[in-house]
Amino acid sequence: MAKATKYIFVTGGVLSGLGKGITAASIANLLKARGLRVNLQKCDPYLNVDAGLLNPREHGECFVTKDGAETDLDLGHYERFIDQELTQSSSLMQGRVLLRVIEDERTGRYQGETVQIVPHVMNAVQGYIRHAGEGFDVHIVEIGGTVGDVESQSFVEAIREFGMRVGRENCVYVHVVYLPYLGASKETKTKPAQNAVRELRSMGISPDVLVARSENPTNGNTVSKLSLFSGVEEEAIALLPNAKSIYEVPLTLEDAGIADVVVRKLGLKAKKANLKPWREMVDRSMRTYKSTVRVGIVAKYLDNEDTYLCVFEALRSASWWNETNVELVWVDASALGEKDDLSEDLRDLDGIVITGGWGERGVEGKIKAAQYAFRNNMPCLGLCYGLQMMLIGTARLAGLEDAHTTEVDPDTKCPVVSTMADQKGKESTGGTSRLGDYPCVLAKGSLARKLYGADEIIERHRHRYECNNAYRDQYEEWGVRAVGLSPDGRLVEMIEAIDHPFFMASQFHPEFKSRPNRAHPMFDGFVAACLSLQEPSK
Repeated sequence: MAKATKYIFVTGGVLSGLGKGITAASIANLLKARGLRVNLQKCDPYLNVDAGLLNPREHGECFVTKDGAETDLDLGHYERFIDQELTQSSSLMQGRVLLRVIEDERTGRYQGETVQIVPHVMNAVQGYIRHAGEGFDVHIVEIGGTVGDVESQSFVEAIREFGMRVGRENCVYVHVVYLPYLGASKETKTKPAQNAVRELRSMGISPDVLVARSENPTNGNTVSKLSLFSGVEEEAIALLPNAKSIYEVPLTLEDAGIADVVVRKLGLKAKKANLKPWREMVDRSMRTYKSTVRVGIVAKYLDNEDTYLCVFEALRSASWWNETNVELVWVDASALGEKDDLSEDLRDLDGIVITGGWGERGVEGKIKAAQYAFRNNMPCLGLCYGLQMMLIGTARLAGLEDAHTTEVDPDTKCPVVSTMADQKGKESTGGTSRLGDYPCVLAKGSLARKLYGADEIIERHRHRYECNNAYRDQYEEWGVRAVGLSPDGRLVEMIEAIDHPFFMASQFHPEFKSRPNRAHPMFDGFVAACLSLQEPSK
């Protein structure tokens, strides 16, 4: 008989953005290091069905799972912290729950019952949680938003009821709170955290573990004070001041003994934690190296790093394993499009990354940046839309001045990037989108095959348009080769320049599979190329 799954629910109080996702991922990291089978799930209160259409400026990048789910960026953190590929079941938005309940009502599943938040929506949420946790020793669920918000109430009530259904001994509730510091009196205040716990209790949940976030290390009696007024035992309270690296957080929680508290409360049989590889990776991430590579991020969303979070993390990981510092520099693709000479913007960089995206804004700037890198032997890495921009850029340099993508110019005379013949007319239906894992065959003798050390790979996609095969036989005249193809040879998945230090792009998103303890081959090769060009002797 299979063992019953244990559950950990992570909520947040005081304010949003405290790091519930990092906390959930860190606890999962520690439990997995103890030999337990762990899964994670994010429950978001938004009425969207998934994260596919959320504005990156507000919510950060859209992370794609191996089975093609478009999800919140926290799933990227989850995968990086536990080095495990997640699925659609790890992402649940309130809109998806409500849509299912309404569809069930319309198809007569409820047989004339009055459909209500309780029990129907609650049962649906709990069903998703149960399903996601099947087959694991521990299932960790992060509840998005802040306890007390109207929009989060359904999820909070659902996990309260869930604890009653599966037994309180099978659940641990972790509450993440904030401790503000008052400069005038030079003291850390616990009152907001106390009120946050009181708010959670008013909804029927008493937290088992308290994680207290702060900007700086707190006063000596903070833990005892929090324990007294929250009812959480001192050994189950962890203080988390800002860390230099998010990858330090599991180690901080380990030092606080939180994983041992969780294991004890859930009655789990766990091995001694093996955190040696993680500690070695954190040590690498904290070092200051002798060399520094300056990498330009050619993009159109410049508001914050979250818009391209996986790209930034992949570059950092690659820099650690190449034993170099990396300085990431925003390059405004829209501004580049207005210029003829890009040398002032790009000449002080060691390499550029041309990011993914959709639509017209910033397209010309990305194309010009690719052309600059191609002409000046500057390392250039293209991601998804970036591949298409690099291909268009080389085609134009070779004389096809009208080369473009039909996504931007449907009437272009040279549709280097278009939709496949059997996809015409479906551009707005989602029927042409490729999402999730697809195989790719790498060409013999290619740099891509050398970097991967394999002849066939699997990578994740999120795009609609494809390279137009009508122009593929001209690639070498443009100075590039298709070095990665779908197994049936119909789809171009990777290109690289024929005579260039590093000019490589993929139709997929390699950043989604990068790990802090294992740099992705494409990013590793890119950073190595940037570094080697600083050292002519090599």
